[in-house]
Amino acid sequence: MRVYLPSTLPALARAVATGELGPAPLTGFAVTPALVEWYASGDTEELEYVALSEAAKASLRMLAADVADGVAVPARRVVVAAEVPDTAVLVSPDLDDRGRVRLLASVPLADLASVHVDEAAAALEIAEAVAALPAADAGDDDAQFTVDGADGHELLWYATQEIPDLLEEPPG
Repeated sequence: MRVYLPSTLPALARAVATGELGPAPLTGFAVTPALVEWYASGDTEELEYVALSEAAKASLRMLAADVADGVAVPARRVVVAAEVPDTAVLVSPDLDDRGRVRLLASVPLADLASVHVDEAAAALEIAEAVAALPAADAGDDDAQFTVDGADGHELLWYATQEIPDLLEEPPG
């Protein structure tokens, strides 16, 4: 099963250092029966894009958690796509969690299919979205507009062999 895992650049660097994404359990997003039912008219490619987009939103929240903890983190969303055995994936029966899944095991780097990352030029708007999250969660429509603006940036695709180069890029 193709699973999209939210991450950050420092978390990706840790995964490279340890040889795996983990520890389990991990939250990811995939084309689940609930997602297919909710997005009835989409083909597989469209459904995978929805799962990738949900993972990008979760990555934004990971960035916000790091910032709240005082961690200096580049303001770029990261989503790691991995091929994992169906037996390692727990699909939520809750229809509100449409594409959310739980991985029951760490993901070896060899199972990664690609990495998707904001371009460095998006860093300012991503940082603004991270800063606006608490107000958006409290119901501020202007803050929600700022958070939604992050979705306007397409994540760039990187092959797994490009990860070392990606991690050496200036933060933006």
